Amino acid sequence: MSLAGRRIVLGVTGGIAAYKAVEVCRRLIDAGAHVVPVLTEGATHFVGETTFSALASEPVQTSLWHEASPIPHTRLGQTADLVLVAPATSRLLAAYAMGYSDDLLTATLVATRAPVVVCPAMHTEMWEHPAVQANLETLRSRGVVVVPPAEGRLAGGDVGTGRLAEPADIVAAVEQVLGTGTARDLEGARVLVTAGGTREAIDPVRVITNRSSGKQGYAIAAEALARGARVTLVTTASLPAPAGAEVVAVVSAADMEAAVVPRAGDHDVIVMAAAVADFRPAAVADHKLKKHELAAATDGAPVIVLEPTHDFLVDLGREKRPGQVLVGFAAETTDLVANARTKLERKNLDLIVANDVSAPGVGFEHDTNAVVLVRADGVDQDVPLTDKRSVARAVLDAVVAMRTTSTGDQPTSGRPEPRPTSPAGKEHV
Repeated sequence: MSLAGRRIVLGVTGGIAAYKAVEVCRRLIDAGAHVVPVLTEGATHFVGETTFSALASEPVQTSLWHEASPIPHTRLGQTADLVLVAPATSRLLAAYAMGYSDDLLTATLVATRAPVVVCPAMHTEMWEHPAVQANLETLRSRGVVVVPPAEGRLAGGDVGTGRLAEPADIVAAVEQVLGTGTARDLEGARVLVTAGGTREAIDPVRVITNRSSGKQGYAIAAEALARGARVTLVTTASLPAPAGAEVVAVVSAADMEAAVVPRAGDHDVIVMAAAVADFRPAAVADHKLKKHELAAATDGAPVIVLEPTHDFLVDLGREKRPGQVLVGFAAETTDLVANARTKLERKNLDLIVANDVSAPGVGFEHDTNAVVLVRADGVDQDVPLTDKRSVARAVLDAVVAMRTTSTGDQPTSGRPEPRPTSPAGKEHV
């Protein structure tokens, strides 16, 4: 009941993602919040008032004129502990940025002094439009918290950035803004997280890669930030980065090694969630190879000579300093726990997160995951199929327990201050 006693106005606007607001409402109620749903006229074309009235703490409100109170927006704004808009359309963002209050929701937003969280959802072309981005920057400058959209399938079958953030992530953002729900048990700790699948070049066009989307690594980075950590995210993925993370963009296994190894000693926790390639082409062509260049055998079968990449996680395990926690990942299809424990022991890890990526809804490219946390002390923990943010919580709960055990008290960092970064907070390797 992390939000017990908190009064939250849930604004729902007219986008196809409005159906996800039903799940957001349910999760807020489950967390103990008093939820007051406010639907725009457009929202009612996608979801029914009856659904929200049945799930929420009060009946749906839709109009400035249909309530007994002559000033419902003022009452809503003054009594709210937080106003959440999910989804937030481009029209809502524009109206709010300009202070144009032409309906109950926008009037409530202008009338409140409570924290505001907006969760944009729209087609990629709309999300990337300069006017939308300018409105978001205006709102951020006024203290509005923006939960960025995810990349995935959109209405009409398109794929791109603009999909509403997952309900679990939205509720976690509300908890973070209100200072509830997430313990600040990594306050001051430095956490390095890797994410995504590396890409090993064959020539300037072709690569060898894997199906990792980076979603689990990003969820771990977001959860670590919510717990008070200073986070460095080394990633091959192009997902929206969690606010506050230092992002280091890489491509290949060698790039990732060059980014991680020099930083490793300065971090208290290292979570290697990336799917780093085990092999790469022995030679990279400087031009696009033609079919006849690849055909080295008499039957015309193409031949690409591979060589192993350097497993720098072994180096990190060998050079691990006292008190540092090192976490690896094992994507398996057979003998899950046995294979994971072999890797854990060989690489001197404290914890390995093992998942059977052949199971439905698990691992690569999914928004869900099911894992076994295999620990060096022999204690294993099953995490059944759930959203990746919940998996991230389980992983970091285990990390915090290890840090607490190793120090005998609540851990503190004591590490050097982070080195300055570029104004954008990003490096590119």
